[in-house]
Amino acid sequence: MDQLTLLGQASSFPDAPSRDILETFPSPTSRAYWIRLDCHEFSSLCPVTGQPDYARLFIEYIPAERCVETKSLKFYLASFRNTRAFNEAIVNRIAEDLQAVSSPRRLQVRGEFAARGGISLTVEASFPEPR
Repeated sequence: MDQLTLLGQASSFPDAPSRDILETFPSPTSRAYWIRLDCHEFSSLCPVTGQPDYARLFIEYIPAERCVETKSLKFYLASFRNTRAFNEAIVNRIAEDLQAVSSPRRLQVRGEFAARGGISLTVEASFPEPR
């Protein structure tokens, strides 16, 4: 647990996303179990207009050896607030970063983005990739 640097500390949100923000800890068991996280207040910026995009993110995974520490995940997700990127790129980046730091058995990231111009968008990315 001494590797967790954000837990129990007052910290500022990072300016830009980086997988280095994400911290992990050993899974308490080797049996398969799901962890489900629901982020109601995700935001980023449209890469073209710079206007805010809002989403609800769902992250579900079956850990292998490591679990993602939730405060570090909160800081990581908040770091997208000033990031200009397409919604598809954001969801895929989050999935790739979570996969890289924790190597879960299974991972699903779903972003349900608020409607713009009357069209809402949902993006899903998973590991292992669907066939």
